Amino acid sequence: MPVSRPARDRCREFLGAGDGIRYLFPASARGGGAGFFFVVTDDQISVLSTGGLGREKPKSVWGTYPRESRIGPVDPDDGVFEFDGSYFELDDQYVPVLNAADAEAFHPELLPRDPLPDL
Repeated sequence: MPVSRPARDRCREFLGAGDGIRYLFPASARGGGAGFFFVVTDDQISVLSTGGLGREKPKSVWGTYPRESRIGPVDPDDGVFEFDGSYFELDDQYVPVLNAADAEAFHPELLPRDPLPDL
């Protein structure tokens, strides 16, 4: 299930003017606890914390990283990945989003061609 429109809009509030969301996915601290949104723009990766109770409302910026930061890889057995020394869990449905974000930054030749490049 994609990230809801209200959650996307709340994430945009933490971005700079003109920053568009290229990739967005939710994650949680490994073992439960706090929720997070990973927001990838052209220039940076913002990790937004939702706190321990709600999962749809980002409350603060946990960290901001250069776009050249690798987010994955994700362990296929349990959906866990390490980012900046912390471990996060990811639902299976968002693994392709994380992989696409990394592929775009590090292996753009692996991405499918845009079928409508003139739009």
